[in-house]
Amino acid sequence: MRTKHPAFWRYTAFQIPGWLLASAVAWWLHRHAGVPLWAAAGLPLAWVIKDYALYPFLRFAYEADQRRPIERLIGVAGAAVEPLAPDGYVRVRGELWRARRMPADDAVSPGDTVEVVGIEGTTLLVSATGRASGRFPESPQARSGSTAS
Repeated sequence: MRTKHPAFWRYTAFQIPGWLLASAVAWWLHRHAGVPLWAAAGLPLAWVIKDYALYPFLRFAYEADQRRPIERLIGVAGAAVEPLAPDGYVRVRGELWRARRMPADDAVSPGDTVEVVGIEGTTLLVSATGRASGRFPESPQARSGSTAS
């Protein structure tokens, strides 16, 4: 039987050890430190509420994706760091990747927008989707804010 929300159940299963630890600490606090029962019982309850309050922000980390991490970049946009002639480097999701332009006759200059269309080993296959507007944001001049030529 398949569950409708496997990420939710996977998240819940990973939270159980924390709930058990919070319960053990609450029991110890009540038993040995004289904390009232209502306050000790509130600790694991607050822990469970905290975990489920964080679930919407963490849900995607618990979803099963059968593709390799590099394959998840297909369809993602990036920017050329250097001319792709036909190989070079692009920045995708903040990471620097070796890339090859596809088709090979498209010119790609630094700062041009590219889209990942495939992979070949650890090399991204990209196609040009747009031209750079102004300076390339990864250049030293752009990082320092300098406008001198």
